[in-house]
Amino acid sequence: MASVLIQHGRVVTAVDDYFADVLIEDGIITQIGKNLVVQADKTIDATDKLVLPGGIDPHTHFDMPFGGTNSADDFESGTIAAAFGGTTTVIDFAIQQKGESTLKGLDIWHDKAQGKATIDYGFHMIVTDMQDDRLHEMDRLATSGVTSYKLFMAYPGVLYVDDGTLYRTFRQAGENGTRICMHAENGIVIDEIVKAAVKAGHKEPLWHALSRPTRMEAEGVHRAIAIAEVAKVPLYIVHLSSSDALEQVRLGRARGVDVQAETCPQYLLLDENMYRKPGFEGAKWVMTPALREKWNNDVLWQGIRMLELATVATDHCPFCMAGQKDLGVDSFTKIPNGAPGVENRMALMYHAGVVQGRISLNRFVEITSTQAAKTFGLFPKKGTIAVGSDGDVVVFDPKRTETISYDNKRTHNMRVDYSAWEGWEVQGYPDVVLSRGRVIVQGGSLMTRGGGQYIPRARVGNLLR
Repeated sequence: MASVLIQHGRVVTAVDDYFADVLIEDGIITQIGKNLVVQADKTIDATDKLVLPGGIDPHTHFDMPFGGTNSADDFESGTIAAAFGGTTTVIDFAIQQKGESTLKGLDIWHDKAQGKATIDYGFHMIVTDMQDDRLHEMDRLATSGVTSYKLFMAYPGVLYVDDGTLYRTFRQAGENGTRICMHAENGIVIDEIVKAAVKAGHKEPLWHALSRPTRMEAEGVHRAIAIAEVAKVPLYIVHLSSSDALEQVRLGRARGVDVQAETCPQYLLLDENMYRKPGFEGAKWVMTPALREKWNNDVLWQGIRMLELATVATDHCPFCMAGQKDLGVDSFTKIPNGAPGVENRMALMYHAGVVQGRISLNRFVEITSTQAAKTFGLFPKKGTIAVGSDGDVVVFDPKRTETISYDNKRTHNMRVDYSAWEGWEVQGYPDVVLSRGRVIVQGGSLMTRGGGQYIPRARVGNLLR
């Protein structure tokens, strides 16, 4: 494998900020120092650029079946788009079909990814059915490097599991040294609110938000934390969207519960007014949880500053407007839930966070890379720039400006027919993206296709593996 020398850059990690050269050999960082005198197959000049750990998106849904269709990006297009945006590792969600083995679900997702992915990837396992006679599968999953499981309080009849299943799975995960990811919303009550809205004749995308009050998210978060506390398992709340829900995380952490939470760019920067756009356009942002009233944005940013929110992921689950979202043109209940974003996360967080003065550079790296690596058993292989770590590096131009648009192929390589961030101007964008020392993207062009590897993850408390 070729060696790469990155010269004259400003190296920034979650805790460091210094000027140095970085040498990558055989996919691993082998030297860091000023004015390194070495022979390398490729030299990259990072003068006036930031040298950052590759982004880690711990929440994507590639090629996911939902609502009678599949998410528009598979592991080929999705990982290429991620790389264009500065993300070099994703953790996707394999799905257990009800009544079937979780191991079978994992095999299906390995088949989806193998040979298609351009960057490295891991898997969480979505658990939809966990009886006592299947609990042993969880240890086999952990042994294969799948050390986190996602369960749903939402989507009754599809992904929803009852509290008994939650507790059984939580308890076993705690005993196995693994982590629970929780989609926390009271789906049973929400379904009743939806039924009433449909009966009253409401069909517009706005009603997706109006039928999902923040209190139902907060109730789900509260219940998940309580069950995790009794089961003694580390808990990770996915895509937290509201002040009400964040309050429950604060309360749980204050009494010593091991609970972390992620949020997403859409909940930090967008609001429910997106659903009020003319006609059916609001369907572009139909996702679960829904976008909230705008004042929640500032509360979530405060949560990031106060370390109450651990990570920023995307929940990337794109559906095209033509042929997918328009399945719900006659009823908001039939709109596939999800939106694109894996390509835009790093630029949006740098612009809205660092450029606009909300967070420091170190905190930016922490929420987009390092903390996900630590939480999900990838650190220090991923998530930092250090001797011995993988050569997952982004040479980031802090002055480069781009207008995010479906028509701008420097900002939109996702296989979906719109951008959720159409017209957003950002300052700061990846210039060169390397995965294990392979140059994937340079100067807005794809340099390498394929070669991504499955990365087994460590169990909780065993970060060095």
